[in-house]
Amino acid sequence: MNKAELVSAVADKAGITKAQAAAALDQVLGGIAAALRAGGKVTLVGFGTFSVASRGARTGRNPRDNKPIKISAKKVAKFKPGKKLADDVNGKKKKGK
Repeated sequence: MNKAELVSAVADKAGITKAQAAAALDQVLGGIAAALRAGGKVTLVGFGTFSVASRGARTGRNPRDNKPIKISAKKVAKFKPGKKLADDVNGKKKKGK
C-alpha cells in the first residue's frame, strides 16, 4: 500500500474527502517526524513505538573495489511494533473475542 492508497482507505472509512484525509495523514506523519527530530519517541498503544537510535561510526567495504571506507555516525529512525499489531500480522486472535 502506498500513501495514495492509504489516503483513499482513510477517506472511505472515516467518511471524509481525500483532501481532508491527506491533510490529516500529513499532520500525523509531520508530528511523528518532529518528535523524532527533537530526540523523543512516539508511542501509539496497540500499534508501536517510533524512536531514534544512534549508529556509531564504522568501517565498511566498497563493493566495487573491496577497499575499506569510513562510514560516519548518524541517527536512524526505529520502529518497534506493539503486541496488537504483531498479533494481527501473525493472524493471532484474542481469546474470548
